[in-house]
Amino acid sequence: MSKTIAKLYELTNAKTVEELWDVHTKQMSAYGFKRLIYAFTRYYSASSAIALGDPQDWVLLTNMSSEYVDKFVEDGHYFHGPMIRWALKNDGACSWRWMKEMIGSEMVSIKEREVIEFNRSYGISTGYTVSFRSVSQRSKGAIALIGDVGMSQHEVDEIWAEHGDELMALNNVMHLKILALPYSGSRRLTSRQREVLQWVGDGKTTQDIAVLLGLTAATIEKHLRLARESLDVETTAQAVLKAAFYNQMFVLDS
Repeated sequence: MSKTIAKLYELTNAKTVEELWDVHTKQMSAYGFKRLIYAFTRYYSASSAIALGDPQDWVLLTNMSSEYVDKFVEDGHYFHGPMIRWALKNDGACSWRWMKEMIGSEMVSIKEREVIEFNRSYGISTGYTVSFRSVSQRSKGAIALIGDVGMSQHEVDEIWAEHGDELMALNNVMHLKILALPYSGSRRLTSRQREVLQWVGDGKTTQDIAVLLGLTAATIEKHLRLARESLDVETTAQAVLKAAFYNQMFVLDS
């Protein structure tokens, strides 16, 4: 078995998002990318003022410090990052050399410069961005492969020149695997909430579910209400849809 096949096999056999991310960060570190930021949203809207949706609904994975992530999200830097804007409009891989050339040509807004300076304060200035091909007009995912502190963009580009095809394959498989694994983030459902939503998805009424589970209709309504609150939606239909989006429906408990 070749080394690349072995790496792909390891990714595809991960049973949880946490296990998958642990495998992927170790694999990318071996190439020189020790810091990663992956994000995926199913609530993207190019015409919306909140184009990427609620951050609480993102699949956000990183080995950066919580301090960095909190500031990056809470201060709205994610909305103005040059490479994020590139990722929203393109598919494939892009060297951060493009960003450096853009800065040199003065084609950068004040907000974009603030993001660049913010990243530099955390030693983030070189790397590659991979933007994954969307499966729908509402979804978008991308990953930042960040060059190590002190690494020049030329060194990063040399790594990509030698291993780019392999890096693209590994990152694409990682992304596709994430889409198939349950992810809760901050939207966590209890097993009972998930169970009643599953029955709703099967077309059962509140009374039907009460009989099936040996509970009262009022108890079923309580679980549905709590599920709606956990998922931050207004209707049960929206709760079923969001739970399905994040593969929390019909999950086998370990």
